[in-house]
Amino acid sequence: MKGIQEFPKHYCGVFGVFDHPNAAEIAYYGLYALQHRGQESAGIVTADGSTFHSHREMGLVPQVFKGNALAELKGRNAIGHTRYSTTGASHVQNVQPLIVDCNRGKIAIAHNGNLTNAAILREELEAGGNIFQTTIDSEIILHLLARPNLTADSNPLLETIRRIQGAFSLVMLTEKEMIGVRDPHGFRPLSLGKLDGKWVLSSESCAFDLIQAEFVRDVRPGEIVIIDEKGMRSMDAFPDQKRRAFCIFEYVYFSRPDSKIAGVNVYDSRIQMGRQLAREHAIEADMVVPVPDSGNYAALGYSLESGIPYHMAFVRNHYVGRSFLQPSQTTRSLDVRVKLNLVSDLVKGKRVIIVDDSIVRGTTSQSRIKILKEAGAEAVHVLISCPPHKFSCVYGIDFPDRSKLLAANASPEEICQHLGADSIGYLSQEGMVKATNQPEEAFCMACYNGDYPVAYESNVDKEIIERRTVDSVSFGDLLDKEASQSKLI
Repeated sequence: MKGIQEFPKHYCGVFGVFDHPNAAEIAYYGLYALQHRGQESAGIVTADGSTFHSHREMGLVPQVFKGNALAELKGRNAIGHTRYSTTGASHVQNVQPLIVDCNRGKIAIAHNGNLTNAAILREELEAGGNIFQTTIDSEIILHLLARPNLTADSNPLLETIRRIQGAFSLVMLTEKEMIGVRDPHGFRPLSLGKLDGKWVLSSESCAFDLIQAEFVRDVRPGEIVIIDEKGMRSMDAFPDQKRRAFCIFEYVYFSRPDSKIAGVNVYDSRIQMGRQLAREHAIEADMVVPVPDSGNYAALGYSLESGIPYHMAFVRNHYVGRSFLQPSQTTRSLDVRVKLNLVSDLVKGKRVIIVDDSIVRGTTSQSRIKILKEAGAEAVHVLISCPPHKFSCVYGIDFPDRSKLLAANASPEEICQHLGADSIGYLSQEGMVKATNQPEEAFCMACYNGDYPVAYESNVDKEIIERRTVDSVSFGDLLDKEASQSKLI
């Protein structure tokens, strides 16, 4: 998969519901609405006041929660998680929510984002005797929370949140409460809602629509929300942090178009990106064609602004998932064709504009253009509804390192030639920001401009905690060494 994957992996989706008689079912449908944020694994943890119940597996939400799985998740409180692996391998031991039973009681956590100081914190904790069961940075948060109080005035939650750095939207569950946390820069979305008078938390507001909950507001950057039998209360854990850095790629690609973030409808922002593309790149053509589904709304915006007819010339096969068998090296193009099939008669002899949200490696874009040319398209112009991706992301998007990013290693003219297109145009950074109707300083755009809001170790990659800094221990070898030394004495 990695050899030809064009689109970046999504990060994760988190969801929580407190004091609802159908908590597990509500969490299930919440995760279903957030399936687009993670398709490798899913899990739900429920609490009945004294006991935690958990079900976590690899796979899509309906595949994971089959049979009696939901019926066995007892309790009125629940949190859930859908995952794509950006830190830690994709296997069952890394499926969230994670649970720990410690001196503070039981704690479960679901995490969306990447900690930029994960390697340092893990090394520190392991040196202190902590034993890790997973290779994901989320477990670090649990270990920090479980540490004994250093003083009578210690607040382990505040101390933990202030130790970790990077991107994190968290939903946590204890035996008595549900907690939502958003990092001080607000990299990742987190929304607060109400269902039948009960509080719910979700990565995106689209989950509230499905379960018919009322959207209340976004959890603010740096805010801790605590929900228990007394109700909801919150505090600002980082009152001095002023810089905001919401991931603008949420508006471009990641979030569902029916979600609303920071008061802005994602659908509308994508339409505006398409309109802005038309203003910046006026092209004489016969039709505008989106790359489904990520290019649908920007292409519609371009068509509305330019007056060029909009046609769904690519038909998407909705039954192709991540588990689809990869073709052999000699039949790589079949992977593109099985996902998107072209209505050939529609484009024959026509000048075609195709609109997509991004170009990462360029492999699938190249194949699509070839398919259009083979079908007889007179010209193929490529338009992208964001600027060129030139830098890797360290905050939870699986953009590859710069050596594998096409735009980091080639000019637009070279990219155009490489793809076999007649022209290529990217939306400007200014145009992208304008489409969101928010100020530029509200966003993280590091993948476009290299301006990283939170420092990170440049020589530490995102899978560093997957590897050991020393060889695995052999207790037998240590005994042999001890015996040998004893004989010498």
